[in-house]
Amino acid sequence: MRKLSAFSFITLNGFTHSSDGDISWHRHGEEENSHASESLKPGNVLLFGRVTYEMMASYWPTPMAVENDPLVAAWMNRALKIVFSTTMKSAGWENTRIISSNLVEAVKVMKNQPGPDMTILGSGSILSQLARHGLIDEYQIMIDPVAIGSGVPLFKGIGQNLELKLTGMQSFKSGVVMLSYVPR
Repeated sequence: MRKLSAFSFITLNGFTHSSDGDISWHRHGEEENSHASESLKPGNVLLFGRVTYEMMASYWPTPMAVENDPLVAAWMNRALKIVFSTTMKSAGWENTRIISSNLVEAVKVMKNQPGPDMTILGSGSILSQLARHGLIDEYQIMIDPVAIGSGVPLFKGIGQNLELKLTGMQSFKSGVVMLSYVPR
């Protein structure tokens, strides 16, 4: 069975972004980027919701991304990317597949097929839906040392308790903390 992990960054008060979608508070430096690059397993299939996909697609294929972080840019551009969207009809970023059918059922099928493990990058809406159905095997959460006035919580609308077990933690000079959890 393929594993599904989720990688997100949040504020101290648990928000993935402000109410208007702003993530300018997220200012990871070289140390955090290096750790994130090492922990994201090359070869994993990347899963996105439409909003996160569009943000990633507007950056990683650009010359600026290749200049700023050539290894991650190469990996992101080569990776198979699946975007869950009922509104997207086509995708311009290479190696992208759109799935517009039932998210939960599609992921259940993918987890039971042979192939590489999968990673959700950001994409809070699909993370919450998949967490609610017990489909995520590991959570990696980077907590930025900032609180914002209002925003969208990481587990928005989960509707139930999610019992997790801490499996790892790392702190960075910037004050960012990386926590890893598995479901109990």
